[in-house]
Amino acid sequence: MAIDEQHLKGLNKEQKEAALHVKGPLLIVAGAGAGKTKTITHRIVNLIKNGVSPDKILAVTFTNKAAKEMRERIIGEIQKNAKGQDKIPFVSTFHSLGVYIIKENAQLLGLTKYFTILDENDTTTLIKNILKELSLDPKQYDPKKIKNIISREKGKFVYLADYVEREEGGGNSLGKIVAQVWNLYEKQKTKENALDFDDLLLKTTKLLKENKEIRKIYQERWEYIHIDEYQDTNEVQYLMSKLLTNTNRNICVVGDADQNIYSWRGANLKNILNFEKDYPNAKIILLEQNYRSTKNILEAANVVIKKNKYRPDKNLFTNNVEGEKIGLYEALDETDEGEFVATKILEILDKGEDLLLRGVSQADGPRGSAVPVGTDSDPTKVTSSHLFEIAILYRANFQSRVLEEAMLRYNIPYQVLGVKFFERKEIKDTLAYLRAALNPDSLSDIKRIINFPARGIGKVTLMKIFSGQRETLPIKMQIKINNFYKILEEIKEKISRQDEQKQGLKTSEIIKFVVKKSGIEQELSAGTEEDMERLENIKELATLALKYDNLTSGTGVEKLLEDASLASDQDSLMINQEKKEKVNAIKLMTVHASKGLEFKYVFITGLEDGLFPHERQNENKANEDDEEERRLFYVALTRAKEKLFLSFANFRTIFGSRQINTPSEFISDIPADILKKEGEASGIKTIYL
Repeated sequence: MAIDEQHLKGLNKEQKEAALHVKGPLLIVAGAGAGKTKTITHRIVNLIKNGVSPDKILAVTFTNKAAKEMRERIIGEIQKNAKGQDKIPFVSTFHSLGVYIIKENAQLLGLTKYFTILDENDTTTLIKNILKELSLDPKQYDPKKIKNIISREKGKFVYLADYVEREEGGGNSLGKIVAQVWNLYEKQKTKENALDFDDLLLKTTKLLKENKEIRKIYQERWEYIHIDEYQDTNEVQYLMSKLLTNTNRNICVVGDADQNIYSWRGANLKNILNFEKDYPNAKIILLEQNYRSTKNILEAANVVIKKNKYRPDKNLFTNNVEGEKIGLYEALDETDEGEFVATKILEILDKGEDLLLRGVSQADGPRGSAVPVGTDSDPTKVTSSHLFEIAILYRANFQSRVLEEAMLRYNIPYQVLGVKFFERKEIKDTLAYLRAALNPDSLSDIKRIINFPARGIGKVTLMKIFSGQRETLPIKMQIKINNFYKILEEIKEKISRQDEQKQGLKTSEIIKFVVKKSGIEQELSAGTEEDMERLENIKELATLALKYDNLTSGTGVEKLLEDASLASDQDSLMINQEKKEKVNAIKLMTVHASKGLEFKYVFITGLEDGLFPHERQNENKANEDDEEERRLFYVALTRAKEKLFLSFANFRTIFGSRQINTPSEFISDIPADILKKEGEASGIKTIYL
């Protein structure tokens, strides 16, 4: 091997071919577990070794976890193979890229630098309040449904004016209501100097499309573009990628049509299928060698996905061992299914390298974490170093309740992925003080914290403050309000103040100042045990903020607020990794949330017709919907490395109604010779003819 290709050692033939590609468009079709992140990393390092400056390279992915992993790998490879480089490529999520471009052009967009990013809950609350303003019942017109309609339209690159014009001429009454709500929603965001998630993409793409000078700046800044998970891009992300690509067309996209599972939020499978039409001279490379799963697991995945028509043909293979057969359990009902999963987990732990121990563990996560395992003095709590290697997957969130109950019965520590650290009330309250200090126009944040801790400020008083009638309030109330705004001013001063060394206060220190100055610490310290747990979580926020301390004060706080707003379901795992630890607990999550993760042992539950595949309410569902459910099952199968268990229940209670189920069609797709029946369900046996 030539000396300049030492960094490519360990890549297979196709991975190496992709890494060595330099000029022109490139499509890497990467199957599950085929080492796509490794391939992209080595391609970027190869570009740098070929004389491309790192700051000319952009890499975009979908989750903070994926971006962090890619960034760390690239930095590690640069340090090993391109020594002397002090620059690094720009690696981010689509939304973080949007924030970056918007902040650099805030004035052009009518924003200040410190605009607020509304998270999903903020957006829903704002829409709920607007419905009330319009005298519409939020129970009749679901704020979440309206939010999702607006989000979907923005993802299609539809502007408010276009939507209003379209719906005014139509007969859809819901569409007209959405148009009304959307109009007031945009006005309120403008008033509050705020953007939602979709704005971060829509406004960025609109700016790039309509402003030639701005577009040219970013095209020249990034000469090489990399887009990960390209099959998950919606219309706006697709356009953004295209607009950023300069005349050299040095764009590399990585994806897998078989893992497109987000059409319900606008992901367009055609983006990856039509890549060759968009870029006629594109080079196509298939990564088909799987490094994750056993042969039996991979065979099941290959057979299942081959039934789909809307996909480029590929067949994953592996040099891994054949492995155990796939376990299949027929449960009487959901409770029996939970029992099976719990007892099977105990068996796995018994067979592990660590014998099953019973005693107190300190590795189950911080106090207040989403690992409800009883008290620390519980002598029957299961402890094993293998817990974090086990995942229980389900199609719908409601399924977790019975599974959680089973974990509690057997004292098995568990963590529900989807309980976001940054969505906890105490965390949102603390961050709201920072946002309101930087952006006094953020009425939503002020409304959230003006009476926390309690200051005796009611709704009527709040309305007068927001309508500019503060001077009409009683003197005592005015003093309370003035004191509150003084706290915000002091927080802002602490954020922006420079010390004698010309360095701002550290971000973690600012968090501590906010908690003390606002009165949150005093309020929670004197409260219940639950309040004490909330205070512990805020202390955890201060610990997490340490990683922003190396940034200048204002920048550190900005970045913390940005990351908190854009946090995904998987970021609860990322937070623990940043603390150099793993929460030693079983992971429970939806199949959607499991995308990009892998585990030694995986349980896929609820494999019943109507549940998985999920029954669509729309009678005119397209074949694409059926295929997406199959892709989702494929994703679930390919999360497993060593052992896979499938289960279904003959009876399941859904919305208070006990239903008789037939097994999922997906089960019959798997070859019988790689399936192994697990145990016997207790109670009545159902025979299907």
